[in-house]
Amino acid sequence: MTLPQEGDSARRPLQGGWRGTGGRRSSTFTRLLRHGFTDPSAAERLLDDPELSAVRSDPLLLDALGATADPDLALLGLVRLVEAQEDATGRRELLDTLVTAKPLRDRLLGVLGASEALADHLARHPRDWRALATYESADLHPGVADFERGLAEATDPVSLRVAYRRCLLAIAARDVCGTTDVAQAAAELADLATATLRAALAMACAAAPDDAARCRLAVVAMGKCGGHELNYVSDVDVIFVAEPTDSGAGADEGEALRAATRLASHMMRVCSETNIEGTIWPVDANLRPEGRNGPLVRTLSSHLAYYQRWAKTWEFQALLKARPVAGDHALGEEYVATLTPLVWRAAERENFVPDVQKMRRRVVENIPAGEIDRELKLGPGGLRDVEFAVQMLQLVHGRSDPSIRSGSTLVALHALGAGGYVGRVDAAQLDDAYRFLRSLEHRIQLYKLRRTHLVPKDDADLRRIGRSLGMRTEPITELNRAWKRHTSVVRRLHEKLFYRPLLDAVAQLAPVEARLSTEAARERLVALGYADPSGALRHLEALASGVSRKAAIQRTLLPVLLGWFADSADPDAGLLNFRQVSDALGKTPWYLRLLRDEGAAAENLARVLSAGRLAPDLLLRAPEAVALLGDERGLVPRGRAHLEQEILAAVRRADGAEQGVTAARGVRRRELFRTAAGDIIGSYGTEDSPAEADPGALVDRVGDAISDLTAATIAGTLRAVVRDGWGDTLPTRFAVIGMGRFGGHELGYGSDADVLFVHEPRDGADEQEAAKAAAKVVAEMRRLLQLPSADPPLAIDADLRPEGRSGPLVRTLKSYEAYYRRWSLGWESQALLRAEPVAGDEELGRAFIELADPLRYPERGLGEDAVREIRRLKARMEAERMPRGADPTLHAKLGRGGLSDVEWTVQLLQLEHGGRVPGLRTTRTRAALAAAREAELIPADEAAILDEAWVLATRVRNAVMLVRGRAGDTFPAGGRELAAVGRYLGYDAGHVGDMLDDYRRITRRARAVVDERFYGG
Repeated sequence: MTLPQEGDSARRPLQGGWRGTGGRRSSTFTRLLRHGFTDPSAAERLLDDPELSAVRSDPLLLDALGATADPDLALLGLVRLVEAQEDATGRRELLDTLVTAKPLRDRLLGVLGASEALADHLARHPRDWRALATYESADLHPGVADFERGLAEATDPVSLRVAYRRCLLAIAARDVCGTTDVAQAAAELADLATATLRAALAMACAAAPDDAARCRLAVVAMGKCGGHELNYVSDVDVIFVAEPTDSGAGADEGEALRAATRLASHMMRVCSETNIEGTIWPVDANLRPEGRNGPLVRTLSSHLAYYQRWAKTWEFQALLKARPVAGDHALGEEYVATLTPLVWRAAERENFVPDVQKMRRRVVENIPAGEIDRELKLGPGGLRDVEFAVQMLQLVHGRSDPSIRSGSTLVALHALGAGGYVGRVDAAQLDDAYRFLRSLEHRIQLYKLRRTHLVPKDDADLRRIGRSLGMRTEPITELNRAWKRHTSVVRRLHEKLFYRPLLDAVAQLAPVEARLSTEAARERLVALGYADPSGALRHLEALASGVSRKAAIQRTLLPVLLGWFADSADPDAGLLNFRQVSDALGKTPWYLRLLRDEGAAAENLARVLSAGRLAPDLLLRAPEAVALLGDERGLVPRGRAHLEQEILAAVRRADGAEQGVTAARGVRRRELFRTAAGDIIGSYGTEDSPAEADPGALVDRVGDAISDLTAATIAGTLRAVVRDGWGDTLPTRFAVIGMGRFGGHELGYGSDADVLFVHEPRDGADEQEAAKAAAKVVAEMRRLLQLPSADPPLAIDADLRPEGRSGPLVRTLKSYEAYYRRWSLGWESQALLRAEPVAGDEELGRAFIELADPLRYPERGLGEDAVREIRRLKARMEAERMPRGADPTLHAKLGRGGLSDVEWTVQLLQLEHGGRVPGLRTTRTRAALAAAREAELIPADEAAILDEAWVLATRVRNAVMLVRGRAGDTFPAGGRELAAVGRYLGYDAGHVGDMLDDYRRITRRARAVVDERFYGG
């Protein structure tokens, strides 16, 4: 947040700055310049009026003008006010009073120098300056009754507006002169609003006495008015409650509500409508049950029924500030007494935690990009951050502690500090920041009495605001510096407010005046989503207690880490995993330095540790991989060439095949963690880096990374086995052909590696010995890659080979050729669409592909019988392979519109048209689908539908593996795991239903395309 810097542009251009002869400035000009006037020439011309000679000659008046926020504006307003007086007597009275009465002089000139709108009011109503003589004692603060007297003479909306501005004038005068602080000024503004609502309701009742007789109507203030902390210009939030009057002859509830609605509507119009005197402020009743869609007025029983059954957490949060202000006071008090118990039970509601998590992740996406840095209320470090934090703590702890149940933000903050719910230093810093931000807001609104929360850009405005806040030397620079300091404090403390007292409660480093009780700490953890608060407290105690450097750094980190954990679907797992990583690495200097000094590393670690089981399991097996999280390029997957180079080098250094494959598997574990961490952070986003906007890019990145890693691991394993048994040369050339998702570069975290093994005896080698050697290599590779160890196994699946499980694991190239020529079935040609060499003899691999191409890309396409057989096989698979009890609308692989549907549709297009469309000759599903679209084999909209479904189903499978730590094709049944899958897919807490609905909708559309394109309608 950066305000314009003070410079020459901060001053208005001097006009005609030379007076008299000889190029010398007049003494008046110099005095005006010294007193802070930015346009002394214009001021001097204004003072040329003989009737203002007292001002020109009186140093006290010039000093008073110079002390205002904007001396030029104050003088102009004074001249207008003098000219507006009815006669010479009035002008003389005004000027004499200015000279002799310092309190009134300071108030009047202070207002004129701060508010152009109130100067306009005084020019229209020149006698109202006398209102500033009220409340001469600085110790005397006006209340509702005083303002009611000030509004008593108003008989219609116009006169009410005039009387309101007259009272507002007095409040503003006391405010700008420092007679009242910002909290008292806000309270007085709320009291004036109360008196105004009462006057407006009285007018409505006088206009419709029959309606007034039929009902008891209470007006309950909400928001800032209810909290006794109103702005100069703000909507006044209210809720209406009504009951039939006891004296209404035969009046029933319906008649009473209709009458009350007419009265309430009339009252709102009196305050909100614009006339010659402008408007007072809008009366906003949208906080009522059902908002704008609900009735304007309800009975108390109707309010209660709504809040008991339908209200959301934010609606209970709004009730924190409910206060009866007008109408039937007894009914208003009954309303508050009836609903207040529900407010303090809100934290026990089933959806409280996801609601809080959603509100804590409040974004400023609705603020125009050009305004976010000037947004005083909703921007980062703004007023809303303080108010939200205080209100959430009230909801969590107020049910057991009545002392913190205040509707005023500052009063509640003080009580939270006194009770130990917020650290006292933190509470004092937030109090100071909130007062500054509210003062800044008041000064901005006061100038033109317009509702705004944007800090202006104009230097003159900034200078006036800075001077009004006591910044006189370099007001723009000082204002800029103070604003940045206070918003930084709020941003820093916003998360800390929730978590610092939790650490104080368990660390017990030194006595403090007040500390969260264990029960209060548990309450807070439950409210923030921790399912096992007792366990969480034990982890915090272990991490934060003691005087070691490790404990000190972790006490600094944990308040922020706990907030990031709470943003996840499983905060408990995040905290437990952090403790385990810290136990393993806590004595390693680089680990603590990484978290302390690398801002992204700590947040990345928190996201990874709380996103599921797979990534933490990989990290805990080799905690030193946490270093990847602090490197700017650390989460970018490495290419296959680099991976093979590292793995082959490790194999060369190893003593024997088993040690070599162990090293290769260690690299695989680290790289799987790198890929998973990058995927999680790309899907979730961080404070500094938004989530990846293109899910397809994430899927392609993961598929490429895991496929390349698997290929490099297999290449290293092959080298280790050959080297251990035969030295540098195997008696037969040997190649590994990737199949299925492996060959298509589409492997997921839980995928097996589908392969074919092919060999070709070297010249002069015995064929039987060569075959035995090849078979031994295959068996040893599979064994070593699945040995029990700390590293995840790599399962090699060769079931797509000729004759399936009944056939030999490895064949010669000629054997493959003979089999495919004589015996191969349609599904085997289809399987070969994914064939791609991944390891071993490159020439042999290319020869295999040359053998496969005519089978998978037949020059004349497929005949009708072949197409019919593929369709029959697909239908049979759908009927027989779907797991019993599985929901076919949610099965990512075999379900409706899932991976199988899309892939078979694309593969049918490849088999039919690959012989004549080169773009279809790819092992990748998405690339083949794009080529089919380009060749106009499928309409673009249908291709997009299939692509979207395939990407989503792939992401679901990846998410399930990341969350559960084991492969799965269906959404998890458990609530936390399902929520974690939702977070990975971009759904906020509490929206798993939307996720499942979206999945069904997207895959249903895909299945419709499959029915048309694959099954022929």
